[in-house]
Amino acid sequence: MSRPGRDDAPDRLYTITRGRIGTGAGSPLDLVTLIVAESAAATGMQSEHVAILRLTEFPTAVVEIAAELRLPVSITKVLLSDLLATGHVSARHPRRPAITDPDILEQVLVGLRNL
Repeated sequence: MSRPGRDDAPDRLYTITRGRIGTGAGSPLDLVTLIVAESAAATGMQSEHVAILRLTEFPTAVVEIAAELRLPVSITKVLLSDLLATGHVSARHPRRPAITDPDILEQVLVGLRNL
């Protein structure tokens, strides 16, 4: 049984990223970072970049993009960093839950127990 991204020829992955293996120390990308396309694909773009722009018409997590492209997350992050650098996509982290006050959570729990 072959696993997506694991059995790809290493030279293909090397070619896709042009030999780069990381996104840099201050990279804003993690598995749940949401990516949104900011522009359409330009002529001459790599097919993987075009596919990412198509997938990110609506906010999409990095891990979902990797799964759709059937590429390792590390390779996908390199491709996304290319698109971030050129302004073709933007990245944002999902919003945290609004309710973090322990007193409010306690009141909700008491209310649920009283039902």
